[in-house]
Amino acid sequence: MNKDIEIEFAEKAELFKALAHPTRLFIVHAVKDKKLSVKELTEEVGIDISTMSKHLDILKRHKIIEGEKDKNFVYYRLAIPCVLDFMSCAIKVINKK
Repeated sequence: MNKDIEIEFAEKAELFKALAHPTRLFIVHAVKDKKLSVKELTEEVGIDISTMSKHLDILKRHKIIEGEKDKNFVYYRLAIPCVLDFMSCAIKVINKK
């Protein structure tokens, strides 16, 4: 495998790792149609704010979600809607078992 292909697949693997946690998948699902604050996401998931912030940081680093500051709050939304296509595909694979 040449270096360019290796880099390409390594980047894809990192994206899959970013999505490879139930809480992060829930976050993606929760912000697909609306903006939510850290507090709102924390209440929906039932985890503490510091843990939620770590999950949000991973998703932001991989440009899956983005935050928008409004006064004292940051509201998160889905930055790349096509990630939902992957989730739909995953459901099809799971249901095929």
